[in-house]
Amino acid sequence: MNKILIADDHPLFRDAIKSIVTEEFDGYTMLETATLDDAINLVDDNPDIDLILLDLNMPGMEGLTGIVKMRNHAPEIPLGIISAEEDKSVVLQTVGYGAVGFIPKSSPREVITHAISQILDGQVYMPADIIRSGPMHSGMGSNRNTHDVDLRNMSYLTRKQLQVFEQMAKGKSNKQIAYDMNIAETTVKAHVSAILHKLNVKNRIQAVLCASNIDFDQYLQGSR
Repeated sequence: MNKILIADDHPLFRDAIKSIVTEEFDGYTMLETATLDDAINLVDDNPDIDLILLDLNMPGMEGLTGIVKMRNHAPEIPLGIISAEEDKSVVLQTVGYGAVGFIPKSSPREVITHAISQILDGQVYMPADIIRSGPMHSGMGSNRNTHDVDLRNMSYLTRKQLQVFEQMAKGKSNKQIAYDMNIAETTVKAHVSAILHKLNVKNRIQAVLCASNIDFDQYLQGSR
């Protein structure tokens, strides 16, 4: 049986997530808790959990420290943050601390469903407004934008990879890109891996965040 753990100290919100999972994801059961310590205990008792969803502001989290604690305890289980936090620098820092997604609590049901699905598919989810906002300083003491990439590396991308990258920059999942471009999802995954390698970035989010500075028409016109 597939399992999703939701750790949030608001019972009504846990009920809302449970309703979404029950109705939208066949074969999944929910585990619930209201504190980080209890979440860690549930992970110990259920090592086959498929996804952990943590609220940033519940007891035991101590801000971003709780993310590190959970990632150190369960490094193989995807961890998503679901929070009312709206500070974009904090949202970006959650990824730097090991989360694979950030779902705002204000999101409509269909957006939360899409976000959970994308994370379960092994991808990273970020709110559309964060992606559109483009690169920004993380507030962690560096004067250099941590999401910058060397745009000279764009010349290494094939035309198909540029097209996939452009779709990634719009926040589309691999499945959506495959449908829109009429190619196999496995082909999209291969292109994404090649894009990350050629741009010398660590993950999909870093690539997407830098994309707001890229004129894709310019590169596509000069590609084959």
